[in-house]
Amino acid sequence: MQITFHGAAQQVTGSCFLVEAADCRFLIDCGMVQGNREARERNYEPFAFDPRRIDFVLLTHAHIDHSGMLPRLAMQGFSGPIFTTPATLDLVDVLLKDSAHIQETDFERSTQRASKPNGRHRHHKIMPPLYTLRDVNHCLRLFHTVDYDTDFSPHASVKVRFRDAGHILGSAILEVWLTDEQGRTRKLVASGDLGQPGRPILRDPTPIDSADVLLIESTYGDRLHKDMPSTLDELVEVVQRTVAKGNVVIPAFAVGRTQELIYEFLKLSSQGRLGPLDIFIDSPMAIAATEVTRKHFTLFDDEARELFAQAKQLTQQLRIHFVSDVQDSIKLTRVRSGAVIISASGMCDAGRVIHHLHQNLGRRECAVVIAGFQAQGTLGRRLVDGERHVRLLGDDIEVQATVHTLGGFSAHADQRALLDWARAFERPPAKTYVIHGEAQASQALASALRLQQGWGTSEVVVPSHGSAYAL
Repeated sequence: MQITFHGAAQQVTGSCFLVEAADCRFLIDCGMVQGNREARERNYEPFAFDPRRIDFVLLTHAHIDHSGMLPRLAMQGFSGPIFTTPATLDLVDVLLKDSAHIQETDFERSTQRASKPNGRHRHHKIMPPLYTLRDVNHCLRLFHTVDYDTDFSPHASVKVRFRDAGHILGSAILEVWLTDEQGRTRKLVASGDLGQPGRPILRDPTPIDSADVLLIESTYGDRLHKDMPSTLDELVEVVQRTVAKGNVVIPAFAVGRTQELIYEFLKLSSQGRLGPLDIFIDSPMAIAATEVTRKHFTLFDDEARELFAQAKQLTQQLRIHFVSDVQDSIKLTRVRSGAVIISASGMCDAGRVIHHLHQNLGRRECAVVIAGFQAQGTLGRRLVDGERHVRLLGDDIEVQATVHTLGGFSAHADQRALLDWARAFERPPAKTYVIHGEAQASQALASALRLQQGWGTSEVVVPSHGSAYAL
């Protein structure tokens, strides 16, 4: 038995792990590398394995850094089943189609710009789409869904169970039992992305009591989140101070973060902490994801179900506008004050939020609220790091708007929550691999597991990209 780390090793994106056990080979996730142009170009490299020899895929959740290369995997010969939860499939349908649309549109625009005589883009390297909408539709036919807490066998030597990870709708922890040729069984647990306990809407991550081998995420393995009351106090202060003269722009992931922000604004309105307010959800993908969220109402926690049941009564004061049409989005960029604009992408590297930042970043009366993880190389990360000059849509912009980082909104568990989840194991796994984090965060969590958790007698490793380990 062997596991090879083909992504999300000492980096946050590109989750992809190859497991070879007995007479089968399968992947846990097959995600896209996100970040700057150099990072994204890694997606065009050939897979380090033969897609035709992969028997099946286990998908932990829908985010593109976990699912975004599945259509390309199928393009290059993979034809086996992809197993995931029902809610994840509904979200994947939205996200992969949007990903294909963005790639095809960007390719067309780049080609048109490069064809113009004396155009400044004519020497730029034009990247073709990784896949098209047709490729996505082909890939979607390979999906099979399994409910939480239900055992299934994708192969004679493998048994799997999905457990609620509390990260986004449908996100799963994987429990995988692998049996070798001698009849010995080893249990592998892959955390996927774990949610922060006590967060709104979703249930807390399911505790797991045993594993021989553990893959644990470490996105925030070196830090703690600000508590939610303080986070909401800051959000209220920013909104109240800004909307009289300017706009509040919130770059938000279309899946998970947008729905959580809607929830929190509804809650603040119900508590009388916000006056009349216009909130614009300017992202067709976020609107589609919100509809998927409503469909899976049974996955909400009790508090969220109660609040959303009262939502219609609150919309007289809190006016939520869903913006789908391109022309309406263009009109929204001309609004000078009084708007809270929630728009994708969450890392400010694509999508409609670019246009809203273009119009508002240079205005000192406006505010930008960063409410999620920002990968290295992205515009969002540069804003968080305090960069004062950025280039958007061909223009150099001096950042005059205030930039606020609200860490309490993160859908990822912080270091304390990760350690608390790991504490549920009755004994330390024989081998633990700390993944899905930048090198510093992964090393910090590995050290904490050894020292604070008392796992020093077991093997705790931060794997490098492409490294392989015997199970």
